Amino acid sequence: MASTSSGRQADARDRDGEGRARNARPRDGLGRPLPYGSDGVARQPEGVLRTPEETVAEAQELLDAGRPFHAHEVFEDAWKAGPDEERTLWRGLAQLAVGLTHAARGNVTGGARLLRRGAGAVEEWRAEAGQQRPYGMDLGALTSWARELAESVETGHARVDAAARAPRLRRWPDGRPGPLGGGPTAPPPPHHDHAPRPGTHPDPPACTDGPAM
Repeated sequence: MASTSSGRQADARDRDGEGRARNARPRDGLGRPLPYGSDGVARQPEGVLRTPEETVAEAQELLDAGRPFHAHEVFEDAWKAGPDEERTLWRGLAQLAVGLTHAARGNVTGGARLLRRGAGAVEEWRAEAGQQRPYGMDLGALTSWARELAESVETGHARVDAAARAPRLRRWPDGRPGPLGGGPTAPPPPHHDHAPRPGTHPDPPACTDGPAM
């Protein structure tokens, strides 16, 4: 009993206010441990309560920065703190981020397996919830991205660039990338370029004053 108690006390002393080990090794942008004393990339704080829109926005910023390991930690907070009916969704998104992490590390087998597992969880939630675009996320596009990337890493030889292969979480129904944050609820009108095409001439302005005398 004494050893158990002392072990718990030592464990409590070795952890900070967020529950992380004080002597934890630093990690790089993909979550790989670095030698003690190295300048690592700060981990995401644990247990942060975010709205779903904040979760999606923060995760997207981290994915775009090539830090899917940190994006997975954001999704994990939503998975643990969110309502029961959404946990499968956030768990699947966390698995997609971890799959991209392993693919970027060069772990072909683990990366492909987690990408497919995450895609399956997202599809399971979508079928049960009957929602295609929760919080503006295009779940169909995400699962397609995951399976295509899984196949790509299994057949390719180069490591995946995490930032270049990061998914776009939110899209408008017409396929255009959506806003990073909560953003507007309706897509902006598509941009039309009215400049004349090469080899053509713009129509002359209409004449309203009649023929010149």
